Amino acid sequence: MVSAALLGTERRTPPVVVRPGRSAAAALLDAAAVSTVRRRAALRPALAADRPAPAPDDPRPVIPPAARRRLALLLADRGGTVGSSRRGTAPDLTELLPQWLAAAQAHGYRAPEALLPALLDAARARTDLRPAALALAGPRALWLARFNGDWKFALRGTGARATPGADDPEAVRRRWDEGLFAERVALLTAVRRSAPDAGRDLLAGTWSAEHAEDRLLFLDTLREGLSPDDEAFLEGALSDRSRTVRATAAELLSTLPESAFATRMAARAHACVTLTPGPAPRPARPGSAGPSGPGLTVTPPRACDEGMRRDGVAAKAPSDRGERAWWLGQLVEAAPLHRWSERCGGRAPEDIVALPVADGWRTELHDAWCRAAIRQRDTVWARALLGAPGAAPQDAGVASGGSSRDTAKLLTVLPSDERAAWVAGFIAAHGLADAFRMLGVCAVPWAEPLGRAVVDALDIARDAGSYPWSFSGVMGLAERCLDPAAADRLDMLTAVTDEPEGASPGSGGYWSEAFQRLVGTLRLRATMLAELTDAFGPDADADAPSLSPSPSPVTE
Repeated sequence: MVSAALLGTERRTPPVVVRPGRSAAAALLDAAAVSTVRRRAALRPALAADRPAPAPDDPRPVIPPAARRRLALLLADRGGTVGSSRRGTAPDLTELLPQWLAAAQAHGYRAPEALLPALLDAARARTDLRPAALALAGPRALWLARFNGDWKFALRGTGARATPGADDPEAVRRRWDEGLFAERVALLTAVRRSAPDAGRDLLAGTWSAEHAEDRLLFLDTLREGLSPDDEAFLEGALSDRSRTVRATAAELLSTLPESAFATRMAARAHACVTLTPGPAPRPARPGSAGPSGPGLTVTPPRACDEGMRRDGVAAKAPSDRGERAWWLGQLVEAAPLHRWSERCGGRAPEDIVALPVADGWRTELHDAWCRAAIRQRDTVWARALLGAPGAAPQDAGVASGGSSRDTAKLLTVLPSDERAAWVAGFIAAHGLADAFRMLGVCAVPWAEPLGRAVVDALDIARDAGSYPWSFSGVMGLAERCLDPAAADRLDMLTAVTDEPEGASPGSGGYWSEAFQRLVGTLRLRATMLAELTDAFGPDADADAPSLSPSPSPVTE
């Protein structure tokens, strides 16, 4: 009967008796109904189970009606252009959902119950959405997740059970001894946040009995609230049988500038870097030590001894690195940055960075200092290593050939406003080629100078006849990160311009589409924010702006 139903009674004769005057399809449906009744009649009724406890209350206000409709559309993923190499002018709703969730959470709203299943499905499909989606969904989503195996992820680490606080030591000890791994991580994080010493003592009590991978994750929770009181425990972890645990302990100790570990690493690093005497510092060609001025001479370690290995120095170098350079980088990276001033005759970080380095060791030394600035969150050194954004790329903190520095990570050490100003200056001087990852670490929405620099660079690239798809990543970032208030100012860029000689065929239409999509997305983001403030009222369906911009006159 199933085969006949799937193929159709015209192609497969159903195994039923067809009475005169009845169609084969009707006879098949009658037979299916009888079969269903027979199957149900043969079942033995099960004992009635207890009803589940009611879902917990969520006192937060539900999102306004217009925003509720917007969330339903975003979760339905309408307006995408999946499978097309050309996105057209429609905004990409999947990229706007994270911003909408963050904005709704900032308002203190909760999701309506009817949308909880769709919200959980979206969070299941995209791990990047989970924290914000579960925060908006609240305790009722956790209650609902217990009844659907596809939503088990929501119960991991959030608990299904509340995490006891440090003021209840008996409950803490019981959860630590009996809880699942995710519950123990959540517990240690919570206790560490409120009582750092109690969290460390909790971990120390079972340290030797934990698995290596568990020890590594537990050790990582000590980053929050790390203090000199943790030094003794971390010193003990330097002798751990797991190499990754030893490396993590060494990294944490290196952020304690007055620790014994930091002192040992500083002594080793300083023994490798020597200030050659000379007159007062003066500009010199990077990478070479002039004969008449001061400079730095680098003598990397000749061996990785037992003490270095115990302090987390990896003896085996990667295939693309020399051993001595590898050991030098690890020593300099772990040495406290503030001690280099004394080593270099009292010079400030910017003066130390400007010193020429002999024998081609400049890149290796500066890259290690960059990693140290990131690890130690040293703003002064990060600023010195980045240099002026308008300088040549290799002197503006950008990795050049053979360099391993991560400029984007180095920028995160700076305050957000200074970070945006530096990236804006870099783009104005060098364009967008090396700026994509830098843009990704800037605060959203972008500050006005940064947004203007990005748009100007895109406009210049269009006028120069550049391949438009080379900038699709930056254009996507601009759609999500530009201030929505800039939409009206960008309207003039949506027109189709003449293609310069040598330009990619059809690039004018593509650029016009891209700028139309940018403007449309900015206006949609502005509308979304207005809806969350209930500016559209309860009956705003007719007045709410459309998700899609007006049809574009641009043709393929």
